[in-house]
Amino acid sequence: METKKTIYELHEDHKIWLNKLAFYKDDLAIMQNRISEIASKNTANEVLAQVEHFQNQLIVQKENIDTLHHEIGVHETGLRAEVNKNEVAVDHKRYADHTSARADMENFEKTFNDLRKELIHFLAKWM
Repeated sequence: METKKTIYELHEDHKIWLNKLAFYKDDLAIMQNRISEIASKNTANEVLAQVEHFQNQLIVQKENIDTLHHEIGVHETGLRAEVNKNEVAVDHKRYADHTSARADMENFEKTFNDLRKELIHFLAKWM
């Protein structure tokens, strides 16, 4: 059975997700600084190959953040359209949960956290 939520619950999900994405974007900058620090201190091919790997992964994750941010914006636009249709009705109406967006966000967080763990292990080895 499909989960139904109020428009306020859906909007709250969006706010939480956007805050998380802002945190992850800040975390990317910190990660990049650490990678640059390692690259400046170590010129071994093994290290530089790993540095390049992590830099590429950070680029991919930034693109994922941008994509998720855009998708959430599209969902918010849909919610605003519902409110504009009938402000009173949205207080009583229930909407389908955005399960696809929720799954996308959960997958992103898992991937990002796995990358963070991998990077921490790398940093511990070479700092």
